[in-house]
Amino acid sequence: MKILTGQVSHETNTFSNVQTTEELFKLWEWDHKEDIVTKHRKVRDYLGGIVDRAEELGIGILPTFSAFTYPSGLITQEAFQSIKKELVQAIREYSDYDAVCFAMHGAGTVDGVDDLEGELMELIRTEIGNEIPLVVTLDLHGNLTQKMVDHSDVLLGVNFYPHTDSYERGIEAVDVACQIVKGELKPTSHLTKLPMMIPTSTTNLPPAKTINEYCWEAEKHPSVIDCTFFHGFPYTDIPDVGVSIITTTNNDPELAKELSAQTAKKLWEHRNEFIPEPISPKEGIELALAESGAPIVINETSDNPGGGTPGDGTYLLEAMIESNLEKACFGYIYDPEVAEKAHECGAGRYIDIELGGKTDNLHGRPLKLHAYVKCLSDGQFFQSSPMWQGTKVNLGKSTRLVVNGVDIIVCSVKSQVLDEQIFKLHGIDVSEYKIVALKSSQHFRAAFEPITEKIITVDSPGLSTIDFTSFDYKRLRRPIFPLDREEEFADAKILAEENV
Repeated sequence: MKILTGQVSHETNTFSNVQTTEELFKLWEWDHKEDIVTKHRKVRDYLGGIVDRAEELGIGILPTFSAFTYPSGLITQEAFQSIKKELVQAIREYSDYDAVCFAMHGAGTVDGVDDLEGELMELIRTEIGNEIPLVVTLDLHGNLTQKMVDHSDVLLGVNFYPHTDSYERGIEAVDVACQIVKGELKPTSHLTKLPMMIPTSTTNLPPAKTINEYCWEAEKHPSVIDCTFFHGFPYTDIPDVGVSIITTTNNDPELAKELSAQTAKKLWEHRNEFIPEPISPKEGIELALAESGAPIVINETSDNPGGGTPGDGTYLLEAMIESNLEKACFGYIYDPEVAEKAHECGAGRYIDIELGGKTDNLHGRPLKLHAYVKCLSDGQFFQSSPMWQGTKVNLGKSTRLVVNGVDIIVCSVKSQVLDEQIFKLHGIDVSEYKIVALKSSQHFRAAFEPITEKIITVDSPGLSTIDFTSFDYKRLRRPIFPLDREEEFADAKILAEENV
């Protein structure tokens, strides 16, 4: 047996002013053939699971093309056309294969094309025909569409946020593909979408944990292959944005429809629990200082590069500098200009800088600082987080600055902080600090929860704020929770029995 594999993954924040170009993809991943296998083997991500499981079972791996980059704005048409060309050429180099296991995201949007994944699944289906099984792994933040369902055999989403089960979904994709090829499984899926957006919600706590457990109960039915709660990605202004449930059964479409509807109804009942009360950076610092233990992690959810933000927001950092803190560190802020200046001047020197706030006017102003250059680095390390463990990370020229008692890490490539490795690289042991600040919404929890006394989430203006009213949505299907009044849903009969 032989399996064709590859990846095209992007989470698109349509409110970002940073276009997603081919060059941006190439900064992270634009790989072909065996380079894909080499990069992902033994890495705990989707492709890692696919590769390792196939090798374990003695299945031939036929790698095609892999394109991945960090969340940002609309994918350009030029990048989209290049991706399609590369993908088609790579597929056509093989003629003998039994199934396709592909990694995608679910919230990709191109300039002029709302549904990147649906388009690519249709493209792959056109190349491989209708008889070859196509199994696709997706991020739980996917804005699912019926087109994705129609052009695939099975869609498998991660259950956890942080996505610590990406590797397991890759393994499952191979196992499901094998079952289809052997004639043991005839998958039928039903997608139920809700008029609902939710902020980033960790799955080890209610209410997301509650819905996952409801899905897992549904999966105990002998005919159910998968039941997944997709959170959706609310920072994409398209009609199909929102949460959804997809259930896949073994040749039982009515059961798939029934379970999706029941789970969606349960999700709707818990909708208000998903909307937290925001805490400002200043309030977060006060709460952290009031705690007796350490370290206290303050995560700046409103400038999460993992959600397409610039990563150079200054609201939290400015509040920290003004608070005259002791034993506080900030990791990290994206500013290649400052990182370059620090490298030019060298460690042990003072530099005058304007730090952050350079991508747009939303995430805070540049901070004029007189900073001490504590140390320099190349920004390279291997990820240790349970999520995507083993990934090689390169954040470019980086530096540790000290300003008013705060250790500040500055890097040249934007990324959210997933584990403590960026701190260690710059000589910081987070266990010795009272406050550890970072930019991330939830993924950091996989590595930091075991070593942290308390986590405090702060919010401010930003492209990943939990305040959806701050966005100028123009294309959403309305009404939608939480933007619209409860009575509007009843008036529109949104929750009709045939849907939810």
